[in-house]
Amino acid sequence: MLNLETLLTTGNLLYAGATTLILIGIAGMVLQRHLLRILLALTLVEAGVNLFLIAAGFRPNAAAPIAVAGQFPASMVDPIPQALVLTAIVIGVGVLALALALALQLQRHYGTLDMAAIAARLHAAPGRGSSSGLPVEPSHSGKESAS
Repeated sequence: MLNLETLLTTGNLLYAGATTLILIGIAGMVLQRHLLRILLALTLVEAGVNLFLIAAGFRPNAAAPIAVAGQFPASMVDPIPQALVLTAIVIGVGVLALALALALQLQRHYGTLDMAAIAARLHAAPGRGSSSGLPVEPSHSGKESAS
């Protein structure tokens, strides 16, 4: 029989927190139209995935794999997920900085960060593509060369 103490272990709480962050982030990405809110939701998904990786390497009552006086601890945590998370954090900061720079350019060009309004303006712009989303071939006007 499951009791509250076995359900509320640190590992289970880490997995529950990671799942919650991922679900909130996905819901925000799907339900929001404002670009900054979508980017914030993407950051929540990233944090959830990072927390999930940390939870995968977690071991209760384990120590960092550092030798003290030539001796290693009996139970050690896995350092690989921690290294992956550090790398993912650095990459995530770079992706977020690039996305914010692009959002700033969108704001300057269209005057809004509402994705529906931007899509409507893109669709209504002449010569910017067809209604199917595929590029339109430029029409040849004037004389055609006969070869």
